Amino acid sequence: MYHLRGVGFPDGDAIEFWVHDGVISFEPITNAQTVCDGGWILPGLVDAHCHVGIKYGGGHEDLPGAIEQAETERDVGALLLRDAGSPVDTRVLDDYPDLPRIIRAGRHIAMPKRYIPGLAVDLEDESQLPEAVAQQARLGDGWVKLVGDWIDRSVGDLAPLWNDRILKDAIDAAHREGARVTAHVFGEDALPGLIGAGIDCIEHGTGLTDETVAMMVDHGTALVPTLINIETFPDIANSASKYPAYAAHMRDLHARVADTVGRAHDAGVPIFAGTDAGGSIRHGRIADEVAALTRVGLSPTEALGAASWSARTWLGRAGLEHGAPADVVVYEQDPRTGPDVLSAPDLVLLGGRIQRPR
Repeated sequence: MYHLRGVGFPDGDAIEFWVHDGVISFEPITNAQTVCDGGWILPGLVDAHCHVGIKYGGGHEDLPGAIEQAETERDVGALLLRDAGSPVDTRVLDDYPDLPRIIRAGRHIAMPKRYIPGLAVDLEDESQLPEAVAQQARLGDGWVKLVGDWIDRSVGDLAPLWNDRILKDAIDAAHREGARVTAHVFGEDALPGLIGAGIDCIEHGTGLTDETVAMMVDHGTALVPTLINIETFPDIANSASKYPAYAAHMRDLHARVADTVGRAHDAGVPIFAGTDAGGSIRHGRIADEVAALTRVGLSPTEALGAASWSARTWLGRAGLEHGAPADVVVYEQDPRTGPDVLSAPDLVLLGGRIQRPR
């Protein structure tokens, strides 16, 4: 049994609560050990675009590797992960009470040679998309991940994978299964069809225009911009000399990303923090993503909320509420100070258990 009091988020007001049997209680509990007296207390951090099961550098992780990835996230306070597509089944990790909670989107859905080899379910014909989406919805935890665009080598640049009619049928199929849909999108051309079809979230979104930002506002579509991933675009362009139009496009998307995401924020698009960890981004970098969000126009409190209480509400998970799972991070300094503070919580409670960094 534990007792905590300090400054609570999102309001910044004094907060006091107890932890018993893994949940938060606002009713006093006698003989509880005080583990925080005056710190900054917030719900466990959220990485809303994370890939547990994809090796750094590419390929599939084995179970020990996936556990290590999840432990890395936990140690920086990321206690809830939206796994935005993984080639391996990580459900076994649910049996480990000391690992972050994972909300899975199943496997990416793409067409042959239109995504990273080995990661996606490749459909031979786009007419198969609605059934594939329904299947991944049943395998996931309320999310499905589409590849919305990727390089089309026949044109030498980014191009959409799906036509608008099939997207509408597919997204409707997911919604009938009770799942939301998100999509990987770098460029401009795939966005109108995806948003118009009722997609729930866009990943990356570097090709957003005033028109598609307005569509997102009208539809209530969320954005997870994965800004630290966008920092890799120049390297991607440098490795794509065979496709000069694609390389130039990626450099242009990178150059204007701060303006792109800033305009989306100013227009009222809901924005959440995700690192795209796995593959080219190492795990445990949610604090860097929060810092990047402040550089494109979010206030420090908004950016922190995008990786904590706001993201939890969006994903249907509780924050600092009576009866909620005691997934809590505590800091001796204000975690809005910067990534050095945010990435090193002084206390982590996961399911009411104190977690010791490895």
